Amino acid sequence: MTTFADVLARRIGDDPGRPLVTFYDLTSGERVELSVTTYANWVAKAASLLADEHELERGQRIRLDLPTHWLGPVFLGAAWTLGMSIALDDDPGQGPDAVVTGPAGLERWAPYADRMPVLACALLPLGVRFADPLPAGVHDVGVEVWSQPDAFAPWDPPTGVDVATDGLSQDELWSRAAVGPSLSDGGRLLAVANPASPSGLASFVEPFARNGSVVLVSAPDGPLDVHRLEELASAERCTHRFLGLDD
Repeated sequence: MTTFADVLARRIGDDPGRPLVTFYDLTSGERVELSVTTYANWVAKAASLLADEHELERGQRIRLDLPTHWLGPVFLGAAWTLGMSIALDDDPGQGPDAVVTGPAGLERWAPYADRMPVLACALLPLGVRFADPLPAGVHDVGVEVWSQPDAFAPWDPPTGVDVATDGLSQDELWSRAAVGPSLSDGGRLLAVANPASPSGLASFVEPFARNGSVVLVSAPDGPLDVHRLEELASAERCTHRFLGLDD
């Protein structure tokens, strides 16, 4: 049986300083790179935020209503560290136990803040706070996450049979990712896809499971600038491409 924690521990043991998630925002020009160690630290902070500050736990469901962004893989890892499952549906009435959203989702999710944790990410460089006050009851990740520790151990660790996402256990998710078609072992994947969406989940889990790395690109609305993407792929020494559209 394999869990997210098992895969992360292997990646840390293999090469902790290697880039794991590189993020480009082609609109703002922002570039963020997380090594395996830095990613693990962010996952620990986010998991502690979910568990210790908001009392979320193994077996509950979380909705990640985020665009293509480096915080998507961070909160995926945090949820799986706790043994939570990722709710991939869009219907608030389907009953997630918590939501992590960006600025675009505030109006949609703020009305639910009185019945479940609603955490909002400003999606600004360095993961900083919102400039303006948030709706009542909504928590600013950019305020709360920085005080969390760089290491975290769940009191009730998940096993491989815990649900990772709709229809897949953690063991099934990582077993499939380890043989996924998006790249070869050790490859570097350029992805224009949202890792927190059903169609884009493979853009993170396959590089993570196969000792590779991912370059996530947030592109402006409209036709993809394939020439610009190829420039990035060359500069980042990408070996594979995944140009699926976000959900």
